[in-house]
Amino acid sequence: MRAKYDAIIVGAGHNALVTAAYLARAKWKVLVLERRYIVGGACVTEETFPGFKVSTAAYVNSLFRPEIIRDLRLRDHGFEVLERNPASFSPFMDGRYLLLGVDGPSDKREIAKFSRKDAERYADYNAMLERVARVVEPTLMQKPANVLHPRLPDILSMASLGGRLQKLGLGMGEAIEVLTGPARPILDRWFESQELKATLGTDAIIGAFAAPSTPGTAYVLFHHVMGETNGKRGVWSYVRGGMGGLTQALAKAATDLGAEIRTEAEVSKILTKRGKVTGVALANGDEIRAPKVVSGVDCNVTFVRLMDPKVVPVDFLNAVKRIDYSSASLKINVALAALPNFSACPGSEAGPQHRGTVHLCPDLDFIERGFDDAKYGRPSKDPIVECTIPSAVDSTVAPPGKHLMSMFVQYAPYHLNSGSWRDVKEAFADRCFEIVEQYAPGFTSSVIDRQILSPLDLEETFNLTGGNIFQGSMPVHQLFMMRPVPGFAGYRTPIKGLFMCGAATHPGGGVMGASGWNAAHTMLQD
Repeated sequence: MRAKYDAIIVGAGHNALVTAAYLARAKWKVLVLERRYIVGGACVTEETFPGFKVSTAAYVNSLFRPEIIRDLRLRDHGFEVLERNPASFSPFMDGRYLLLGVDGPSDKREIAKFSRKDAERYADYNAMLERVARVVEPTLMQKPANVLHPRLPDILSMASLGGRLQKLGLGMGEAIEVLTGPARPILDRWFESQELKATLGTDAIIGAFAAPSTPGTAYVLFHHVMGETNGKRGVWSYVRGGMGGLTQALAKAATDLGAEIRTEAEVSKILTKRGKVTGVALANGDEIRAPKVVSGVDCNVTFVRLMDPKVVPVDFLNAVKRIDYSSASLKINVALAALPNFSACPGSEAGPQHRGTVHLCPDLDFIERGFDDAKYGRPSKDPIVECTIPSAVDSTVAPPGKHLMSMFVQYAPYHLNSGSWRDVKEAFADRCFEIVEQYAPGFTSSVIDRQILSPLDLEETFNLTGGNIFQGSMPVHQLFMMRPVPGFAGYRTPIKGLFMCGAATHPGGGVMGASGWNAAHTMLQD
């Protein structure tokens, strides 16, 4: 039977939609198959509560590549970003607070409330991170080298990276530390204020089963200066109407270019014959043929659940099974009757304390203690809570007079030493609300409704193994030319015609789109 499509894409997350759009732009006949009723993967807007537009999982934007926005004319398809100013608000129990991300002079004044020395050093710290960013950013939209069987392009690619590192001079050591080391020693070396270090340190653990003292967390911290909004480096934004505004724009771009997208079309098997893909089988029994299949889901789902293990080379399958999916993140979406009124910065109308990320964390030791619970399989007794309130910037996501809060919480380990998340998630969410109540009395009484997404819920809802939001953890041994496994970081797999395009590949997690761009261009070059 002749194939009707040139390529079938499994899943409709943001990377998969990017791949679909670029292949369709090149006149390929593309079919995207999505298990859920809505496209977007973990980057969606849903009416979880009547009248509210909830960014169910992913909740802020900065990393999404400007090249893709331009190429696919996403703004013409309704994509609009709203800058957050300030970037963050950190209240403290002694009545003081720290606002960051307005501008250089304002940041300096804010930090000086806690340490004049830190205020003077903050600009130099950001300049250091930006120097490292100039080394790393060119690699984001680049196919990693094949370290097992390098060819001339691989050698030239690695030489180019080495050359950029060499230009840093004596700063090379610090750059390597940022890319591979723990965040805490770096923050301790640069700053003395616990309040500033706590604010920056929470950015080092987002989505990671790690404490700031764990190697690899500096790279997570570093992600927060790599992105941009409207050409402004390090500025994070909300997407108007919720994060689904991005993926809906991608879907419109892809379909306008000729791609076909089907929702509620679950792939149950990737079909092969003599080591080559031939198409997919759906859960309803249908089979669809194509000479190329592109997986937007993680490696465990792709090679363990969707494929006959006899088809996958043993060494490759063993490497896939070694991928770490450790996760300790929990998401709570909250419908509110009123804005939180923070004791350190009172106000019931939307103000600077409501626009950015609210960090509820007194110091780095607080984070370390939270991780101590998690590493023994216990939800943190004192969880680290980050809150965003998109309705303070975007009036379209909540009914008039109401507000929407997103709470990203750590640590909530996927594997519990006692009980299950179905049993404990309500009590854990109550404890998170108690934390917010300490800083904003009356918060709990303003809650209209809430949605709790434990690691187990994230796995079941979004097909994320272990609830890992990055489709696989991001320590140094699972990055760049090692992602997902050495020798297969170039979006190809050992099965002819089968490609990977999701966050399981380089450059990893975050709403970036680079994995989808790289996969599409690899296929087009073939």
